[in-house]
Amino acid sequence: MTLAGTKGVPRAEREQQIIDVATAEFAERGYANASLVEIAAAAGISKPLIYTYFGSRDGLHAACVQRAGEQLVAAVTAAQQVQGTPQRALATLTAIVEALDGGTEKWRVLYDFTPPKPSAAYDRTRHYQQALNALGSEGVAEVLSERSGPMSAESHSLLLACWFSVVSAVIDWWTEHPDLTAAEITHHCHQLVTAIQNPV
Repeated sequence: MTLAGTKGVPRAEREQQIIDVATAEFAERGYANASLVEIAAAAGISKPLIYTYFGSRDGLHAACVQRAGEQLVAAVTAAQQVQGTPQRALATLTAIVEALDGGTEKWRVLYDFTPPKPSAAYDRTRHYQQALNALGSEGVAEVLSERSGPMSAESHSLLLACWFSVVSAVIDWWTEHPDLTAAEITHHCHQLVTAIQNPV
């Protein structure tokens, strides 16, 4: 993503434009390797302006993580209100895809494993990972209780791992097919869930 510059743009809108560019950079290179020089160039601004708005490289990363995390957690939380286990699974996948708003950068910023431990950057990403994991865990518990009654901790852990593998696979596949729209990805997810529910 490259902007033509942000001169004359209201500050709030300008900040969001910078966060858009920075999110793409952090997603592509990871926290450890992202470059403020590249972000400033792509945004059509000076590097000092990033410090003026966000205080530091870490402050910019925090803004990217917070926006992505809040949007995804809100979307998945809303999807949990859908009635019926199969419908909720599809609603959750759809909500994630729609919250990503046409690309996978936000997800990859949250599930970036390059921030060092311990660090504020690691804590930020981990906070939202845990929030999404908790929502997934609740959904998985409902699936097992509806289908098989009381569940063991091992069964819950296995199904949770399978669920996140499915979500991760969808995101990874979309990353490899960036020309596809959110609507097209949602259609493919619907076909996937239908095939799983109704095997030949």
